[in-house]
Amino acid sequence: MEFLNNFFHVILYQPLFNILILFYQYLPGKDLGIAIISLTFLVKILLYPLNLKAIIIQKSLNEIQPKIKEIQERYKGDKQQQAVEVMALYKKEGVNPFAGFFVSLVQIPILIALFWVFWGGLQPEKLNNLYSSVPHPGLINPLFLGFLNLGQPSVILAVIAGVGQFLQVKMLTPSFKEQAQKKQNASDFSQIMQKQMLYLAPVFTVLILLKLPSGVGLYWLTTSLFSIAQQYFILKKHA
Repeated sequence: MEFLNNFFHVILYQPLFNILILFYQYLPGKDLGIAIISLTFLVKILLYPLNLKAIIIQKSLNEIQPKIKEIQERYKGDKQQQAVEVMALYKKEGVNPFAGFFVSLVQIPILIALFWVFWGGLQPEKLNNLYSSVPHPGLINPLFLGFLNLGQPSVILAVIAGVGQFLQVKMLTPSFKEQAQKKQNASDFSQIMQKQMLYLAPVFTVLILLKLPSGVGLYWLTTSLFSIAQQYFILKKHA
């Protein structure tokens, strides 16, 4: 366990923390909020190939849900044949349902590291994690654009981040019109899960961010906005 903690700290947390401080030191205005946005953008750009694959997989899975439901209804009494036919459908459509899971799994440690960087980055003792080549910033100013204290929770930023989360999930969720055209049953399990994700995820986002420093909320919002733009261009090209 200690080995994993050290690996996480040295390989992920410490490099991201030092980049954040470098951005704070050298970007115009010495604004912590600008540094957080810049670091978030940098990580999202580096993870773009993985995100591209995950978005296309999710969209492809949504598109073949009607065919999966037809198979489930056709072989309602034979679960084994259901599984065989569904796997054959995945192969025919060129979709690997497990690929999206593994793509997301790879990103989780990086996202956790970013979360800890933005949550504890304002604490003076965290500056002990600076490399010797990175100048000590002294006292970090927590104000973003001169008025939003990133070291304290912000109701407004939490709500805006929740809205961003809603829009991000909405883009990958089939509309009610599309569902009707595909004759999907409203009680279909996958459809119910999509609706729950669409509305519950933003609510949980707001509730979580209400208790955390708004630096985390700014990171969350920046991630959502970047993902919305990314999904728009990827889905447009994929269409």
